Amino acid sequence: MVKSRPYVILSAAMSIDGKLATRTGRSNLSSKKDLVRVHKLRKTVDAILVGKNTINVDNPLLTVRYVKGKNPIRVILDSKGSLSSKSKVIRTAKQIPTILVVSENAPRKVERFVAKGVGVIRCGKNKIDLKKLLKILGKKGVKRIIVEGGGTTNWYFFKEKLVDEIAITVTPYVLGGNTAISLVEGDGFREIPNSFKLKKIEKIQNEIVLHYVS
Repeated sequence: MVKSRPYVILSAAMSIDGKLATRTGRSNLSSKKDLVRVHKLRKTVDAILVGKNTINVDNPLLTVRYVKGKNPIRVILDSKGSLSSKSKVIRTAKQIPTILVVSENAPRKVERFVAKGVGVIRCGKNKIDLKKLLKILGKKGVKRIIVEGGGTTNWYFFKEKLVDEIAITVTPYVLGGNTAISLVEGDGFREIPNSFKLKKIEKIQNEIVLHYVS
């Protein structure tokens, strides 16, 4: 773990062919038992981070359910500050700590979220500076964070070498589709990067969970 920033766990459920959702955005891949495992993991961290697209498509609450535990801080990446004020995370921000991360060039209208209980962090000129963001979150007491972003958010965390641990559920589906979101999108690496080390394999009914560390 890098002491100057929080420990980052990237968590996701994907199909056998590496898709996070169908081409229409359906992403309910995990079994109930795996969801319980994910929520047990959520209660052990200080923050949970997703990108704007995850909010727009899934409209999740990003809370701890199925098990008892404290809700982590919800961190949403939205460089342009265009998130809908009707999303569940915004509507519940006065009950559950929520931070919206925007770029420095995002319009001033993002401050409207403050009245709804949302903390706003400006970080990076035109796009969000993830390294700087993690340092800011670390100063706020965040020591462990789960990234449950879509393929684009995942890519930027891998690109910046900010992932310390991976927990991936491989579900028994094949989804296909050129437009279906993959575990990691973005430009991709030109060369094969350094490998992660396999730490543990779990079998949950008809799924397997792969745990890797950097």
